[in-house]
Amino acid sequence: MTYKNAVLDDKELQAGLNSINPKFGDFCTRVAGEAWGLPLIDQKTKALITIAIDVVNQDQVGAGSPFAAHVHMAMKQGATKEEIEELLLFTCVYAGFNKAAGCFGTLQEIFAEKS
Repeated sequence: MTYKNAVLDDKELQAGLNSINPKFGDFCTRVAGEAWGLPLIDQKTKALITIAIDVVNQDQVGAGSPFAAHVHMAMKQGATKEEIEELLLFTCVYAGFNKAAGCFGTLQEIFAEKS
């Protein structure tokens, strides 16, 4: 299911943010929701860009893993496993092979959980 706004329309995502901390969840929902509401870049592209930023920031592990949340968000917006894998291959050239390697490992875990 794709959303008009991948943050404001996804109640499951909001619940996850709120479970980290209600004030944090509300703040993230409002601020990110506004950014995701900007009109010129479509939701799927924004979700893929967010994954690329996670690679650079190395945010793929730990409690509240942004990488896993962003992979799920991208898939809700129509991104395929193959597109996400290609994105990781592309980002490794610019962000570093070791950073992408960690993300590939986490991506395998995400898809293993889905099976």
